[in-house]
Amino acid sequence: MIKEAVILAAGMGTRLSDAMAGKPKGLIVFDRYPIIEESVRKLLKQGVEKIWIVTGYQPHNYENLTEKYPGSVQTIWNPEFENSGTMYSLYCVRDYVKGSFLLLESDIIYEQKALTALINTPSEECILLSGFTQSGDEVYVETKDNRLVCMSKDKSQLGSKPSGELVGIVKLSPKLFACMQRHAQDQFAHSLFYDYETDALVAAGKEIDIDCLVLEDLVWAEIDDEVHLKRAKNKIYPMIKLREQ
Repeated sequence: MIKEAVILAAGMGTRLSDAMAGKPKGLIVFDRYPIIEESVRKLLKQGVEKIWIVTGYQPHNYENLTEKYPGSVQTIWNPEFENSGTMYSLYCVRDYVKGSFLLLESDIIYEQKALTALINTPSEECILLSGFTQSGDEVYVETKDNRLVCMSKDKSQLGSKPSGELVGIVKLSPKLFACMQRHAQDQFAHSLFYDYETDALVAAGKEIDIDCLVLEDLVWAEIDDEVHLKRAKNKIYPMIKLREQ
């Protein structure tokens, strides 16, 4: 069983700053809870016991979660959030996570089955993929024998037809996390702008077999801009609610 999770929530969300009145994207609310809290609740329902939220921009907005879910949620601040990529935020938890864990982004909505399927797969290292959403700003994933080869927002950068889209939920083993850290440390000597997915995971995938689990019919959305926000509010979130009822 996976007992730990990390949620990356350090970004400034500049493309949504007007719609969010300057608040972080994780505080988007479609129903009763902000979407980051919906992830927390889904993780706890799945049996996860410890959730690390890596904050950066306006970290105080997430502190209430540590009070609301005492012992389960803890925040870790990335002091370099303005000058770093997502891998540096993940790097900030290296001294805290103890074993295998789930890695999530704070600006996604998804069905509970996304977590169930990823946790229950026998693979120790696994990336969750969906079918093609046509949502814009997708990260396409190339695989061979269901294992990671490459990923990019530009299909032309891939060597073959993509197998699916990156959802933003990954199962990491200690071995894979250590490998990602090694690659990141090499890059951090030059720049902290290094991402966990298109950079660190792809680099690590050349040394470690990283499985890719495709859920073709998964209903989910990443929310990066106002077009994504409108689509999520009017179409995707209602579909998730309907399926989970």
